[in-house]
Amino acid sequence: GLDLFYAKTGPERKGILRTGGLFLLAAGLAWYAVTPYAWTNPGDYLTTSLELTANHPVVLNQLFQGEWIPSDQLPPHYNTVWLGITMPPPLLLLGVIGAAVAAVAGLRRPRGGLFRNSRRRFLLLLLACFLLPPLAAMLLGSNQYQDWRHLYFLYTPFGLLAAGGLGGLAAALARRRLWRVGVYGLTGLGLGLVLLQMTQLHPLQYIYFNFLADRTAPEYLRAQYGLDYGHFAPRAAWQFLLARHPGEIVAVRGAALQAETLPAAARQRLRFNDARRKADYELLLSHQLDSGQPDLAFNAAYRRRIYNNTLIVLRPLDSARMTPAAVAAYRELYRQAVAGEPILRADYDVYRNGNRLTFVRENCPPESPEVSFTAKAHPPPGYSRETAPPQSFRNHRVRLGELCLAVLQLPDYIRGDLIIAQSPADDSQPAGPVWAAFASLAPPGPREKIAQRRQESPPPPPNAFAVFLDQQAGGGYRLLYAKGDCAQAEYETRVFLHIHPENRADLPFYLWESGVDNREFPLPRYGVRSGGECMAVYPLPNYPIASMLTGQTGVWEVNLYPPADPNTLRAVDAALSNRQPAARANFDLYLRDNQLIYRRESCAATDTAAGFFLHITPQDIADLPAERQSAGFSNQDFAFNRYGGPFDGKCLATVPLPDYPVAAIRTGQYVAGQGEVWAVDLAVGQ
Repeated sequence: GLDLFYAKTGPERKGILRTGGLFLLAAGLAWYAVTPYAWTNPGDYLTTSLELTANHPVVLNQLFQGEWIPSDQLPPHYNTVWLGITMPPPLLLLGVIGAAVAAVAGLRRPRGGLFRNSRRRFLLLLLACFLLPPLAAMLLGSNQYQDWRHLYFLYTPFGLLAAGGLGGLAAALARRRLWRVGVYGLTGLGLGLVLLQMTQLHPLQYIYFNFLADRTAPEYLRAQYGLDYGHFAPRAAWQFLLARHPGEIVAVRGAALQAETLPAAARQRLRFNDARRKADYELLLSHQLDSGQPDLAFNAAYRRRIYNNTLIVLRPLDSARMTPAAVAAYRELYRQAVAGEPILRADYDVYRNGNRLTFVRENCPPESPEVSFTAKAHPPPGYSRETAPPQSFRNHRVRLGELCLAVLQLPDYIRGDLIIAQSPADDSQPAGPVWAAFASLAPPGPREKIAQRRQESPPPPPNAFAVFLDQQAGGGYRLLYAKGDCAQAEYETRVFLHIHPENRADLPFYLWESGVDNREFPLPRYGVRSGGECMAVYPLPNYPIASMLTGQTGVWEVNLYPPADPNTLRAVDAALSNRQPAARANFDLYLRDNQLIYRRESCAATDTAAGFFLHITPQDIADLPAERQSAGFSNQDFAFNRYGGPFDGKCLATVPLPDYPVAAIRTGQYVAGQGEVWAVDLAVGQ
């Protein structure tokens, strides 16, 4: 394009157009040939690709600078930091020099001269190719997963900028031969050291950090950044384990990652998740170690180290295979736990110390079955753009003679409700949890909230769950589902939830046309069934919600509305203090600013539980929709919480009226199948 802009003659322009056309045709055909997904509709594929690049719907938590951050809320410096700590130092230094040279050249030289100079123009375009993609990702809030791998193509322009920087240094030192030789020598030495490090890290050389990252503090990198997300380390673990126990058959619990790369004879000595024998070891991956596994200080059996940071652990599950230090560490955890009172008592007592959960069984007979323990927790409100499912933190039991215990270390951001469960160790068993219960790190928890709301609200219809809208202390709303005398089939029936936002632009782009966020989920994923009672907690998205419809298809359903702002209700109430109501019944009724206001001085949840009917008769029947003209009135029945709510022991709702002339209004409350609870007629007139 620049060549075409500066071309002076017709033949020159034709040559540029011909060359550019051939390039675009060849590039387009090559792209189409190697992209089968685009064969049916290339245009739609390109549009969808750009939309997903800018706004991918999957949100995953990323470990960055010691914090777990949703992938759609990464800080602006995310790519800069990752690039700075993982780029080989010679490339990083020379690339910065090359970028500076290109930028300075762009500032100093006239625009025409700059773009006519092919070498300088090329460096400036490389700088743009390097800077614009991460800038676009930052401005668009693009999802990125596991370091900066979605932008690895930036190595190409940055490498060429580094070559330009090296060339610029050499040219600047053209008259100082010794200095120029020194520059080339240091560059070669630096690249040689990087090559040596890559060789030492093999086959895990993709987990590389330069000197800008702290590689001396124990476990620093593992605690700060994601490491082996590709799961390449387990092969080295299997090799170590087989060498540690020559000639033995070793039972391992966990995924058989990379085991297929071992020789056949080695694979035959490893037994993965064998239900016929108890496991000797458990495989722990680096990304699991920050998600509920015991701290590595409690296990010195095996460590694969990279820059003094643990990548993977094979944890013995019996004290006979543990090191003395590991046994002592677990016994110290036990002593710390039992110094307090358990938060739950079941087959195993559950103790809490900060965000650490310890499961203890003191008289643990040898024949007791192997078990695993799970704590499910929702991220705090606003932690994710989408409604995040519960995060699972899991660990298995460790046996120390007659003492059996397991430890779950929850992340610091977990603040609220937990679903704690004990399950068989073998996931293939269909028995489900041995027991499951709600607990809360910030009481009152869901069980207490549900008990309180049951006392305040009328009972639900037969076969229906009670559904309560609950505002959390940290902001945001959640739905509480509860049913007493709940059969297993009722608990396992999926629940639907249709969410209508106040602004459809808050929805993911693929839901904009429908304007509704339709969800369906299993209650067991979000709750527990204990003692014949079912309970579940479902977090709602953090955008403003107009209304919701939830239920179980063909069994029950209920409409829900977020409560009105109490301050708004107080303001309306204050404005009515000197006015006489237009009518009095169970509620005082006021007409103001083309609104019908329902007010009750002393109000309980039972007073607003029944539905409200509102029949509006117009002065001219022609103002009604055609389907309502035979009835002669407009039917605007509503649920009280749709337009109002409680405040200071009172309750108030403001219902907008139509803008055509109204002759009369009849309103009140009713119960389906039973008739009116109360009713009143208002003669409105002009």
